[in-house]
Amino acid sequence: MNVKTLGNEVLAGKRISAGEALWLYSQPLEELSEIADGIRQHFCSNRFDICTIINGKSGRCSENCRFCAQSAHNHTDAAEYPLLEAEEILEQARANDRQGVLRYSIVTSGKRLSDPEVDRMCEAVQQIRAETGISVCVSFGLLNEGQYRRLKAAGVVRVHNNLETSRRNFPNICTTHTFEDKLCAIRAAQAAGLFVCSGGIMGLGETVEDRIDMALTLRELGIKSVPVNMLNPIPGTPFEKNERLTPEDMQRIVATYRFILPDADIRLAGGRGLMPDKGSACFRSGANAAISGDMLTTAGITVETDLRLLEKLGYEVRREDG
Repeated sequence: MNVKTLGNEVLAGKRISAGEALWLYSQPLEELSEIADGIRQHFCSNRFDICTIINGKSGRCSENCRFCAQSAHNHTDAAEYPLLEAEEILEQARANDRQGVLRYSIVTSGKRLSDPEVDRMCEAVQQIRAETGISVCVSFGLLNEGQYRRLKAAGVVRVHNNLETSRRNFPNICTTHTFEDKLCAIRAAQAAGLFVCSGGIMGLGETVEDRIDMALTLRELGIKSVPVNMLNPIPGTPFEKNERLTPEDMQRIVATYRFILPDADIRLAGGRGLMPDKGSACFRSGANAAISGDMLTTAGITVETDLRLLEKLGYEVRREDG
C-alpha cells in the first residue's frame, strides 16, 4: 500500500476502511497533504464555502460538556443572556449578506430550544429570508422531527449538530446526553428534509482511532459538511489544561478526513485563529470550507481577512447554495 495508490482508489470511488485510514494518518505529511488536496480538487473543484455564526442564546447550559465555556457546570467568564430578539439576529444577517457570506448560522446554548423558542426563531428566519439572500442554518440542540419540519418551512436549509468525538470517547466528554441522542437528532433533521452539518473537536483527549471512528460515523450518516474544530482550552473548564494541538496535527487530521470523506465540505471552525497561518496549510491539504468571523465565546478571523487569503490560494467563494 502507498498513499498515491490509495488516493487513486478514492478517486475511483473506493470507501477506505478504518485500518487504511489509520495507516494513512501515520504517513509523511507533505505527501499525504498533496494527495488529499488532489482529491479535494477532483470532487469539489476550487469552490469554497464560508459561513458565519451568531451566538443567539449564551450560557447557563444544563449540559456538562467538559470543553464548553457555556456549561452551567463549568466556571468561566462566558456571557449569559436569553434568546436574542429577531431584529438583532436579522441585523447581523444583513451585514453578513452584504459581505457576500453564503450561509449564516444561529447557534443557541442549552440541551434544546423549547417549542415557544422554536416559534420565535421561525419568525426570525422568515424575516431573514424575506430581506436577504443569505442561507440560514440553525444549531438549536436535540430537537425532534416536528420541530425541524417547522424550521424548514420557515426557510432553514441546514442544521448543525456536532458529534464532537467518537462513540467510545463521548462519555469522557459529556454524561448529560449520549452519543445516541446526537444520532437521533441528526436523523430527525434529515427525516425533516434538512441538510446536516456535523463534525467534532480535536484535542479532547481522544486517540487517533477516535478521530477516524468519528469520520467513519459521519460518512455512514451521509454528512457533507464537516466542521473540524481545534480545542482552545478555556480557563474554568475541566479541559483547561489540555495540551493544544499543533497546526501540523490539524493538517494531518484534515488530510486524512479528505480521504474518508472525499466529496464533503471539510470546514475549519473553532481554534483556527490559533494557527499562525490561519489555516492556510489545511486549505492546501483537503479543507475547503470555514467558519469566518467570531466563534461563540472566542474571537475568530474577519470575513475580509479570509476572503483575501482564499483569493491568494486560488479558491472561488461560493455565493449560492447547491
